[in-house]
Amino acid sequence: MSGVRLDTDKDTGVAVVTLDRPERLNAIDLDAARELSEVWRGLRFDDAVRAVVLTGAGERAFCTGIDRDAVVPQPSSPYMQDDPLLTVGPKANDLWKPVVAAVRGMACGGAFYLLGESEFVVADPTAVFFDPHTTYGMVSAYESVLMAQRMPYGEVARMMLMGTAERISARRAHAIGLVSELAEEGHALAAALRCAAVVAGHPPEAVQGTVRALWAAKEAARAQAFAQAPHLIALGNLPPGRQAGLFEGRRGGGFATR
Repeated sequence: MSGVRLDTDKDTGVAVVTLDRPERLNAIDLDAARELSEVWRGLRFDDAVRAVVLTGAGERAFCTGIDRDAVVPQPSSPYMQDDPLLTVGPKANDLWKPVVAAVRGMACGGAFYLLGESEFVVADPTAVFFDPHTTYGMVSAYESVLMAQRMPYGEVARMMLMGTAERISARRAHAIGLVSELAEEGHALAAALRCAAVVAGHPPEAVQGTVRALWAAKEAARAQAFAQAPHLIALGNLPPGRQAGLFEGRRGGGFATR
């Protein structure tokens, strides 16, 4: 695999799934999207793995969403939208083993597909969370739905609507509940591994049943909201050329972190 790395510790029962494209800030191209789906589905059959940690390679980013160079052909109908990120998460691939996300650096845009399907998030103090969609003329639909189930409404609304103008710091994310643990700098992965090892030590039937119950608590609302997303995206997105122009015209800096 070129964009995703899988490492398994049979002693602890914990697997580490690493987005391994640090030169692209761990952005997900079509190959990496397929690889993620294959990894999650493969882990369903590995009984030696009882918990998973999801992280990103390098120090600059956990994940920055879809790779801007990825070409995703779209049907002309607003009733049919192809989004490769809809299948990159564990729940989308019917994996009910617990997943702990370890975040260092940027987590933005499509990264929320992954964070939204993780059980909880451990963050490095360098972590920052933001959503660039509105800045570049795109509707934040799926990302907003997933984060609205993890954050207070006002906080997620502010993050999504402010676009690249504002970033949520790891400290703020911890205060509002998006992040469950704020680790020491450079130790987010180690802290996530400790949590995962504890969970992996419990009977897997009980753990997986609890994961399924927790997901069921919000699954119906998520499904209803997701059903509206393709239409909202088709109506609200600027044409690709105008999006590209906004993206190419971006300037460094110009954002506030809180």
